[in-house]
Amino acid sequence: MRKIDHAADDGDAHIADAAASHSESTAQATTTSVTGQEAPAASENGEEIILTGIPVTKDDQTPTGEEPPKLSKNQLKKQRRLQEWEAGREDRKVKRKEKIKEKKERRRQEWAESRAKGEEPQIPRSARSTDGSGAQVPITVIFDCDFEDLMFDNELKSLGLQLTRCYSDNRRAPYRFHYAVSSFGGKLKERFDGILAKQYLNWKGVHFCEEDFVKVSEMAKEWMGGPRGGSLAGALKRDGDATASANGNDEEEEGEVVYLSSESDVTLERLKPNSTYIIGGLVDKNRHKGICYKRAVERGIKTAKLPISEFLQMKSRQVLVTNHVLDIMLKWVQFNDWGKAFMEVMPKRKGGVLKDAEDHDEEKDEGKDAEDEGGDEEMGKDKPAVEDVATVAGPSEAT
Repeated sequence: MRKIDHAADDGDAHIADAAASHSESTAQATTTSVTGQEAPAASENGEEIILTGIPVTKDDQTPTGEEPPKLSKNQLKKQRRLQEWEAGREDRKVKRKEKIKEKKERRRQEWAESRAKGEEPQIPRSARSTDGSGAQVPITVIFDCDFEDLMFDNELKSLGLQLTRCYSDNRRAPYRFHYAVSSFGGKLKERFDGILAKQYLNWKGVHFCEEDFVKVSEMAKEWMGGPRGGSLAGALKRDGDATASANGNDEEEEGEVVYLSSESDVTLERLKPNSTYIIGGLVDKNRHKGICYKRAVERGIKTAKLPISEFLQMKSRQVLVTNHVLDIMLKWVQFNDWGKAFMEVMPKRKGGVLKDAEDHDEEKDEGKDAEDEGGDEEMGKDKPAVEDVATVAGPSEAT
């Protein structure tokens, strides 16, 4: 408030001075809120203005007074590119529609010209005409996506691409699995809803569930036991017939729930009908080794690992991305041969070699060495013995 020394006989003077005092106080408070510091007491014509101190937070500070973490230059660039990409979404949509319209118009003109020449226009077949033609089998694969807090944004992006690839591979396979995603939410769902434009809602035969992998595995029993659960085919039928003959009955084999992890001591020999196999949806460059195994043990779920070391000699780690794991399982049902399934799917950079083929090559090399040594002895040459030691690094098993 403003201290007034002169006589209070003029009411208008009081009102004018009070209004001036309120304006000055407002200006001082505004200055305080902008700078974040209390302005010193001001004076006008020898009259002191008293301001009440109000705690104000800076615009660039959190409510606790701590400055938020600053973004790096690369993060700022990524953020700027993302904003530009989002800003141009509608323009890209319009351009796509224009291109489709132009393509259709060109096709009409080509067909009209062909008919004018008396030729029958050739209609190109769709490259995806075989999608969905495979047989449904009673096996469920669940991708456990409850690892968001362990991944960076670029790793979440990679996981989204892998899940999309898994859907494509399963859709085109001659024998299809039931496909489910558990713990679906958070940033992963935001990406599927936003940048990927909710295309996953049109995926056929896929279950996106907010529940964890244990509850979804219980739900999978109903899917496999229902009218669309599928029938035994491929390797499942051959193994089922062999099992029934060995047991002397035609009872349906009981399924199981297995969490796949390379840390497990159990090796997966074959896929069983009416079973659910869980794959950890984690892209972490092996930072959190063994977390899937630990997660399964804590929930009382069986674990197993793919028989990679039994069939392949690897020159690198046995860490596989989610879509490779699924594709290997699909190939096994198709071929009933783990070795062939691995060789069909394994990237060339992994340097995987079938153990049988490698043993055969080693025998050939040993035979050649023996022939060379015998030839030297017959010719009487004094040739120093050279021991050729081939060091093969053992594969490190990781989650």
